[in-house]
Amino acid sequence: MMLPKAVKIVEVGPRDGLQNESAFVATPIKIELIERLAAAGCRHIEATSFVSPQKIPQLADAAEVMRAIRRAPDVTYSALTPNLKGFEAAMDAGANEIAVFATASETFSRENINCSIEESLTRFEPVLDAAKRAGVRTRAYVSCALGCPYEGEIAPAAVARVAERLFNVGCYEISLGDTIGVGTPLAAKRMIEAVAEKIPLENLAGHFHDTYGMAAANVWAALEMGMAAFDSSVGGLGGCPYALGAAGNLATEDLAWLMQGSGVETGLDLPKLVDCANWISGVLGREPASRVARALRKV
Repeated sequence: MMLPKAVKIVEVGPRDGLQNESAFVATPIKIELIERLAAAGCRHIEATSFVSPQKIPQLADAAEVMRAIRRAPDVTYSALTPNLKGFEAAMDAGANEIAVFATASETFSRENINCSIEESLTRFEPVLDAAKRAGVRTRAYVSCALGCPYEGEIAPAAVARVAERLFNVGCYEISLGDTIGVGTPLAAKRMIEAVAEKIPLENLAGHFHDTYGMAAANVWAALEMGMAAFDSSVGGLGGCPYALGAAGNLATEDLAWLMQGSGVETGLDLPKLVDCANWISGVLGREPASRVARALRKV
């Protein structure tokens, strides 16, 4: 088995993690979180989302956060932008990469964004066109890649169809998301295999939630297939508001520990990550979900 020499890790805690908090997280805390993550070696940070404040009130301060962070020169600060208005706001605030999102589940699409999968893909076209004109790279998420809270199991071919559409319209990387954390390694391999028939593996990433404790195992399965990009969230922040009991993403510290022990380079400073996980978890009034953060804190 040949593992990649290095992996790209996309830190999604400031966006995917904090957007699911029940209480508003103060703007200075968000800014400090992003700066701490950069100091811990994170080189791709999804800082916020330019969506309607009515839909995601936790990220109503997106522009303020994006403008205020002290930027490291080698870090990409990206933002989720569901429409042209959001894209323009992200550009004005200084985002240097954007992300769009779709889903492999028709029911989830209608429940989440009130339109069909096809309609959602059509909505992204003006955003992608604007990004191309601006010379800004676009990343894409495909949610429910291993299961849906409404439809249950999702066929790998359905994931491949949506991912291929996003890739063909200009998204350089497609992140395949186990939104509700029901995936297992064999299911993950089957899904990735189907998508890789349409898109090169080097343009795919894994986004695994840890509801059933399978996120790290699914990362390993993806690594065995040649995938070398993964999303994670410091302290295991996050969840899915449309799926009861869905836990956060795989904790960045746990992913870093797995890679470190496997001889795969991440560029991350594990002690600083653990410090960051403990700090933000303390701010939020709870223990970090990360097993590594808990274990190292007791040493």
